[in-house]
Amino acid sequence: MREPAKTFEDLLVWQKAHLFVLAVYNLSGTFPKHEIYGLTSQFRRAAVSIAANIAEGFRKRNKTDKLRYLNISQGSVEECRYYLILTKDLEYGDVPEAKLLLQEVSKLLEACIHSIQATEY
Repeated sequence: MREPAKTFEDLLVWQKAHLFVLAVYNLSGTFPKHEIYGLTSQFRRAAVSIAANIAEGFRKRNKTDKLRYLNISQGSVEECRYYLILTKDLEYGDVPEAKLLLQEVSKLLEACIHSIQATEY
């Protein structure tokens, strides 16, 4: 059995989300310069939002607030899922690694939400 997380950095879902952010920064760093205020910016903001909302929700005291922040993260996951499709279709980069990381984050978020819903606060 795992020890309870002391900080958001102890959460596996946050660790994987952070790896996804790093992958997005690396991937989007190769995008054309004319995308700097378009896809590059939007993609990075959405990726950061996943990890940031997990972190922010970590300190929330009640179940409803925790779940709200995790749900916001899920919305950002779906936004990033679209940006990966767009990146591939525009031939701006190779997306398989980032896609796998995002799938993992999505599954971990879902598991986190189910776990919180099953506990009593």
